[in-house]
Formats: sequence, structure tokens, C-alpha cells
Amino acid sequence: MRRRTQVSLGRLALGVALLGCRDSPPALSVSSAAAQSSARSAEAQNAVSTSRRTALVAAADRASPAVVSINVTSRQQAASRSPWDFFFVPEGARLVQGYGTGFVIRPNGIIVTNQHVVANAERVVVTLPDGSDLPATVLGEDPLSDIAVLRVKRENLPTVSLGHSNDLMIGEWVVALGNPYAYLLGNAEPTVTVGVVSATGRNILPGGDQTGLYLDMIQTDAAINPGNSGGPLTNALGEVVGVNSSIFSNSGGSVGLGFAIPIERAVGVADEIIRNGTVRRAWVGLDVEGARAMREWKSQGGVVITAVTPDGPAARAGLRPEDVLVEANGRKLRNYLDWEAVKLDLHVGDAVEVAVRSGSGTLRRRIVTGDLPTVTAEKITVLQDLQLINVTPAIQAERGIRSPQGALIFRLSPQVSRATGLQAGDVILAIDRSQVRTASEVSSLLSVRPGQVIRIYLEREGQVTFTDLVFR
Repeated sequence: MRRRTQVSLGRLALGVALLGCRDSPPALSVSSAAAQSSARSAEAQNAVSTSRRTALVAAADRASPAVVSINVTSRQQAASRSPWDFFFVPEGARLVQGYGTGFVIRPNGIIVTNQHVVANAERVVVTLPDGSDLPATVLGEDPLSDIAVLRVKRENLPTVSLGHSNDLMIGEWVVALGNPYAYLLGNAEPTVTVGVVSATGRNILPGGDQTGLYLDMIQTDAAINPGNSGGPLTNALGEVVGVNSSIFSNSGGSVGLGFAIPIERAVGVADEIIRNGTVRRAWVGLDVEGARAMREWKSQGGVVITAVTPDGPAARAGLRPEDVLVEANGRKLRNYLDWEAVKLDLHVGDAVEVAVRSGSGTLRRRIVTGDLPTVTAEKITVLQDLQLINVTPAIQAERGIRSPQGALIFRLSPQVSRATGLQAGDVILAIDRSQVRTASEVSSLLSVRPGQVIRIYLEREGQVTFTDLVFR
């Protein structure tokens, strides 16, 4: 675009020079000369303005009105001071401020952002580009995909235009919009940074406190910094192709390694949250080898099935342990992260066409997914807010539980969690000296007298531990 500017200005300068070298220049009045000079100046200015308004400027103009800043007040637990603090919320828990970005996808105030932006939020305030502050409600969160949906009470808001991530080209221009470093920059207008698509289909190996699965990610060198999380990544047309979510950095700032969640996944999760308040995960009923695959992540040999749940979707499709998945829905499977990426975008009832290498050669199988066993299992409620389900082989396989029996804590209120130290996903194995085989046994074993202390033995993340409760 700069070359066109130089050419235009060069032609204009040449015209002026030729005009001044005529042997017999016509006589011009002062007013007409001034008019011609003004016209030439306007022409030059228009040429410059036209050349400055690139596709990237238009893309930023198109998306910016729908980009919002998010201010989150959340409760952060203080560091444990003794081993017993592991089970109880410390008295030093405090409220902290966090910031992020989001973008409006529906004019009635529906906003998409990252789940980690609003995790444990007690209060969320959305700031529009014009500086208006609006309280927001969290409609739902999906930690696995790192997508959350907010709503503000405002109609006729500007919305983003949605694009596609599946046809992105390596090296094409992209624009990242967001709220880096919150309000330290002094206003609510989004910051715009520009780069290219560095890679697509990136699977980020889990590590640290990462809870989501960052699979099939868009990699960009557009600067993404703290506070940009949840903001849109657009193409040169201003269409959103991804949700900015994470960076690789030793300093905490951008080093040109940013990652965005594909927009198709984000919108699919958001639509399900809007409809149901949560995301129904599709279940295939098989486990694959993961630990070795992490060490040999460049392997091209497929994914080894380690376990198949009896009477589950995979079992009904004829899959067996030691079979090797080499392709799923047309995608080559190099390692378990590729398989997880396929599963992450499945909905209940979807079919998965797989190519399986077994002793008899490579076969084609069709797996029809179902609901997770924990979703369809019978729920038993104790202590008013504690929802339990029986551990079965299917539940054991779904959650990776080591114990073949017990009561899985499916859901509990934050109040009960703070008061007891129990967490969703814990498996109650025994209460005092009585072994727990089913969820219904927990209710009778918790019938205690005021002042009595009971000890609950738990399986948590594969380890056996315990906590003591005092009933008042």
C-alpha cells in the first residue's frame, strides 16, 4: 500500500513540475490559482487517506464496537499454613480483582469470554467501548474448553461478525483485540495488535495449573498480553476466527507465541450453554494410552486403546483393548491429543467414523456417542446440598477412579464445600470404620449426634486421604 502512495504523490509532483516549465504559462488570477492548489492538495490528501485505510484498519473498525472489558471480583484462598488447611477454607481467603476481555455475539447482551477469566467470580462488571459499566451474569462456564458466556441487560448492542477457522492460511493477516493490563491504559477502548497466522491445529501439552484442553489451537504472533484473554482474533475481513486464550512466555508478556480457540468450538459451546446452562459432554466409552504418547508426542503411529467400557458406545461398535485408532472423522491421529481434540468437539448423539488397526488389519468402525454415565446415573442427595452417585465400571472408566466402589460426589454447593472441605469429584470410600459401597449408605452413616466428630476417607485425584467433620 505504501508503494501506491508514493506513485500517486510522484505523479502529482511531476504534474506540478511540468506545469511550471511551460514556455508561455497562461495568466491565472490569484483566486483561480488558489482554487487549483486547493484542489490538488485535496486530491493528494484523499490519495494518502485511501492508502492508509488498509484492510486491517477496516477489520479493526468492524470488530471494535463489540469488544468489551471485563472486571471480575473473585475469592482467592490464602496459602495453606498447615496440612489441615488442605481440607478447610483458610480464614485468610480474600477478594481479588481480575480483568479480561469479551465480545458480544448477540445484540441482547450475550458475551463470550474465557472461562478462566470468570472462574470463582463473585461479581462481574462489563465495560463497553463507550465507557458504560454494566453488571453481568455468568450464564454458564465450560472449564474443559475454557469458554464462558455472560449476559448484560442491554439491548441492540453491536455484535461481531463470525468467520471460520477451518480455512485459515498460514501467513495470512489476523487482528487481536483486547484489554491488556486492564485499565492501566486509561480508557475502555480495545487495544488492536496485528500479526499473522503462525500455525493451525496446535495441541498444547497440559502442564502447571492448566485445567482446560487447548487443542486444535490457532497460533499467532499478534501481541497478546495479560488482560487479552477472551478477546476476539479476527481475519483481515474483521470476522472473528478465534478466542484469544493463552500465551507462551517466560516474562508474562507477549513473545509472539499466542493461541486462540477456534471460533466454531467457542460458538458451539456458547450455544449449548445458552440453551441448557451447561455443556453435555459426548461419551465414547474408551480410554487411550496417554502418558507414553506425551513423551513421544511426535509419533505418527496412532493411538492405542487401553480400556473399553462394557456395553458402552465403543464396545457396541466392536472396539477392543489393544486396537489402535489411526483416524477419526477424517483426521489422522498421531497421539492422544489428536483424539482428545476430536472428542472435544463432539455432541451427544454424534457419530465418530474411526479407522482401527487390529490383528486382522485396518477396519472401519462407527461409534455413536452417548451421555456421560455420571449424567444419566441416579443421584442421591444428602446434607441437603451433597449429590452422590454410585461408582460403577462405567463411572470408574469415565472419571478415572481407582476404587471399584464408593460414592462419587457429583455436585455440592460452595457453602457445603467450604464447611466440609469436600470437593466435586471426590469418592467417599469409608466413614469412620464403615466401608461405603453405595451412595445410599452415606446418608445413614452421616446420621450423627451434635458435637460428634466423624472421619471421612476419600479418593481424590487417585490418592486416598481423609478429613474430619464436626457436626453442630
